[in-house]
Amino acid sequence: FFLQFVFHTYTAAFSLVNGNGTPKAEDYSLQQKQIFLGLGAISYSACIGALPLAFMNRYMLKSSLMQLVVRKLLPAPLLGLTSAFTVVMVRSPEFDNGIEVMDRNGKVIGVSKKAGEKAVIETALSRAVLFGTTFFLPEVLMYFVQRARFVKNPRAFGPVRMFVITSVLAGMLPVSFSMFPQCGEIKRADLEPEILSSTEETEFFYNRGI
Repeated sequence: FFLQFVFHTYTAAFSLVNGNGTPKAEDYSLQQKQIFLGLGAISYSACIGALPLAFMNRYMLKSSLMQLVVRKLLPAPLLGLTSAFTVVMVRSPEFDNGIEVMDRNGKVIGVSKKAGEKAVIETALSRAVLFGTTFFLPEVLMYFVQRARFVKNPRAFGPVRMFVITSVLAGMLPVSFSMFPQCGEIKRADLEPEILSSTEETEFFYNRGI
């Protein structure tokens, strides 16, 4: 639980710092609300991530199938889903208040909730792919390393595993960041009528955040 909590704390802080800074709120501190939602998301995600292993240890489920499912198969999709959930919760004010949209010349046309929703969903998907793949692919690679017996000394599996995870993470970072453009595009038909009434532009852009 502690390791999960530390991991999601880092990702939540990263999302908070690198989100879109447009949303404003009059009746509360936006940053305080994001921190509150982030702490809730962190605690929930840490519990969900640690639950399968705790359940297995609590009920002494030591079969090879259970070990395979809990230790090898579940961590990657759980980490991907909880990472996406944390992004959505931390950046939820972008759903509520919207983000700025601009024309092709960079002029701000208005603030759109639909653009905010699109930006958050895209970021959450990229984060899920990043961490889900980073923890799934090394398990596959290490399986073939063990089958092929490339590593003779059992003590070397730990360092090799860390090297593989680090390499996959380094390779997935640019892939996940490039899944969606930093300057996102949204069509005229997808925006609110109040924004469309002030311009004849057909294409609009927004800062997606990271």
